[in-house]
Amino acid sequence: MTSKEVREKYLEFFRKKEHAIISSASLVPENDPTTLFTSSGMQPLVPYLLGEKHSMGVRLTNSQKSFRAEDIDDIGDNRHTTFFEMLGNWSLGDYFKKEQLPWVFEFLTDEIGIDPQRLYVTVFAGDKEAGVDKDNESVKIWKELFKGKGIEAKDIELITEEKGGELGTQGGRIFYYGAKKNWWSRSGVPMNMPVGEPGGPDSEIFYEFTHIEHDPKFGKYCHPNCDCGRFMEIGNSVFMEFQKQEDPPGNGRTGGTFKKLPQRNVDFGGGLERITAASNDNPDIFEIDLFYDLIQAIKIISCKNYEGEDKLSMRIVADHIRSSVLMISDGVIPSNSERGYVLRRLLRRAIRHGDKLGMKEGSLATFASLVAEKYKGVYDSINTNLVAIASEMQKEEAKFRETLSAGMKMFEKISKEDISGKDAFILFSSHGFPLEITVELAKEKGIKVDKKGFDEEFKKHQDLSRSGSEKKFKGGLGGLSEIETKYHTATHLLNAALRKVLGEHVYQKGSNITVERLRFDFPNSAKLTDEEKKKIEVLVNEKIKEALPVSMEEMPLPKAKEEGATGVFGEKYPDIVTVYTIGDDKNNYFSKEICGGPHVKNTSELGHFKIKKEEAIASGVRRIKAFLE
Repeated sequence: MTSKEVREKYLEFFRKKEHAIISSASLVPENDPTTLFTSSGMQPLVPYLLGEKHSMGVRLTNSQKSFRAEDIDDIGDNRHTTFFEMLGNWSLGDYFKKEQLPWVFEFLTDEIGIDPQRLYVTVFAGDKEAGVDKDNESVKIWKELFKGKGIEAKDIELITEEKGGELGTQGGRIFYYGAKKNWWSRSGVPMNMPVGEPGGPDSEIFYEFTHIEHDPKFGKYCHPNCDCGRFMEIGNSVFMEFQKQEDPPGNGRTGGTFKKLPQRNVDFGGGLERITAASNDNPDIFEIDLFYDLIQAIKIISCKNYEGEDKLSMRIVADHIRSSVLMISDGVIPSNSERGYVLRRLLRRAIRHGDKLGMKEGSLATFASLVAEKYKGVYDSINTNLVAIASEMQKEEAKFRETLSAGMKMFEKISKEDISGKDAFILFSSHGFPLEITVELAKEKGIKVDKKGFDEEFKKHQDLSRSGSEKKFKGGLGGLSEIETKYHTATHLLNAALRKVLGEHVYQKGSNITVERLRFDFPNSAKLTDEEKKKIEVLVNEKIKEALPVSMEEMPLPKAKEEGATGVFGEKYPDIVTVYTIGDDKNNYFSKEICGGPHVKNTSELGHFKIKKEEAIASGVRRIKAFLE
């Protein structure tokens, strides 16, 4: 079965269950300064899980583009990818366990055709300290579902990773695990959650590849959460119904308590690539259709076979190329900070492993079309921007190769013994070697790199926004302060002013807001003149002084486009969008943009706008940093 078939079957299955199909959000989160990338299907929906009303109703489904930077070091095994699609369905205070678990089981076994004998599930074992009971309800439902397929599902009490390795499955089908495995929140286990944070127990589904022999280095016996590769997690139903509260005075507790949320939610996430692999009983994700053409092209260009150490390098090249194409199509550009740095890490690591395979220089960009072909009719921004995507990849490879030779010479010089953090940082700052490449090269020589020392050097040389980027990798949705809300509105004024001064070719290619400034990326072939910058500043400040109202309206996407609303480069919008208009008259506005908000109610709240810096960040792409006084 192909990934396209799995995706289409999933969406149609839940459409028939009265779910509205919503579009995937961009990999670049909107109005979320706490995280660099959209890393799960639920991330764009957190406000609705907490009680806000969604315009499409209380039952939603989609396939969400996702990227997890923390998985970069895991790439090379048979099941991890940095980019992935998360098949999701949500109940916003509507149905719960007795509907969700049977539906997912039905989809996997009846629609996809997975043998139920190969499926194992885990449930929450409870947390006495948090006062949350173990999930006996889900166990009862699972037992009935397996019984309906002629399978007696034995449940096994509390399992930890350590005990799992000691005891194995013990003939069980349903396993109780603790909060580290079967509790979901944005901040970990129950007692670590901050006050106000939502969370709840979950139930994970695993597929067993029976032809994979257990590797004893992961424990004496295999179990669902074992990392040997025999079991692969393919889906997780989160039952989000709790919220962390402060402890009442005098109760003798310090870890907080939990209360029920006003609405009980279901948040399911299933890995498209993993479900496709399971449907074909093939544990290697890199052999499904989404990677097949890439791997074949890499084999041809490198004249190597997909085996041994070469297999690891081929997986890394294929994964990093696919992720890079998806990131660039959503407006990310290689740079030395934040999202751009993650993209740079991917491309340069792909170049490094391409070189190990003996691939031709400049070959990475040629793979972009192979990725685009797989997403026709799904993420059309890839094909629309294919020339620009390939160009960015080509430029980044050329830039890296300018310093690669000198960097390798330095590495050979300093790698007679363990590499200091300072030397690793020089390789990064002077030769463009991401730390991961230095660590990989060192590992091949049997030496170590002082990562802590590298981090210390890195922090010394970064500005405030970059030194905060490490926190952003942890994910989660945070609120916007009043000043950030003002900067968000000012960004709309700046976008409109740029289009009026420079021309209609200007659009938002990237944006970042902190409490200190706004940053806006846009396409333009030339540096702005002092006269152009002055005109832009004057125009923005005129609109602030005019005290223009800021209004919001939800409408169908075609209507928004018909009314002239602009959007974000690479964004694929839902059928119903939110449009913010700055101006007195609906037909005589200054700015009209598709955006999720929030914004001030009137431009008079903004103060005085001043451009601080204008610079090039890539060929044909400019960046403005500005602040409000």
